[in-house]
Amino acid sequence: MRIEDCFFLGSITKKHGTSGDVVVYLDTDQPQAYTELESVLIRRGGDLIPFFISDITPLKENHFRFTFEEINSIEEAESWIDSELYLPLAILPPLSGKKFYYHEIVGFEVIQNSSNSIGIVQEVLDRPTQPIFVILGSNEKEILIPAIDEFIESIDRAEKKLYIQAPEGLIDLYLNS
Repeated sequence: MRIEDCFFLGSITKKHGTSGDVVVYLDTDQPQAYTELESVLIRRGGDLIPFFISDITPLKENHFRFTFEEINSIEEAESWIDSELYLPLAILPPLSGKKFYYHEIVGFEVIQNSSNSIGIVQEVLDRPTQPIFVILGSNEKEILIPAIDEFIESIDRAEKKLYIQAPEGLIDLYLNS
């Protein structure tokens, strides 16, 4: 499986105990949705390696103890610290309305005030305070808009369009500079 066909789930942060268990940080708003996984893909270099899970135990917030069938010692566990975990995009449930996955809206045209095209979403930056749409304007200028519910009017997935209502003057700051 290619990494382009997957989404980032989290990473192994440290070993847990002496039998090869590891602590995994799940980088998601709903970590409990991933407590019944049978397997994950772990990135090693440019490869994604499937690992089977025999147990997942909650520790705190987004941290869980994972017991992998393939990791049987503390030395093996140490060699996987800082490794990234992925899952296939195909397992994500479809979202509707104004909810979206960050990877889903890359390439969408952004429309301000229901009619003015301002550019194309290049990426969504996940910042601690709020996510940010990175939009490439028609004049090749980068426009940054907070990706918050208050600014999103609607999402047309069929037409690949994101309708927003940004505060007055925000977009002009980028276009007129």
